Amino acid sequence: AIIPKANVSLPIPSSQLVEKLCNSKAIQNRRFCLKALSTPEVIAAKHTTQIGTLVMKLGEANAKATLNVYNEIIKKPSSPQALNALNCCVEAYKYAILSFEMVSSELV
Repeated sequence: AIIPKANVSLPIPSSQLVEKLCNSKAIQNRRFCLKALSTPEVIAAKHTTQIGTLVMKLGEANAKATLNVYNEIIKKPSSPQALNALNCCVEAYKYAILSFEMVSSELV
């Protein structure tokens, strides 16, 4: 009997996906990458697009937390120069949050 070759890609276990991602040349801190991507959601991911979405959501959450810190610092008296620098940071983090949101919504 002739058995046709099927070109079916099986899902790769998440641990292998994460390992492959964290070992890529673009990643400078492999240990941090592995730690950051050891969440139950990432472990349950079936493909790289799901992991990408989760990474964007993680970036968004971290950016929001940092933005909150900057907003608290701004409430305290400081020099005009420091206030100006902090406001620049706030704007940059607002933009970063919007970017993370946009990318993660496109990956879904």
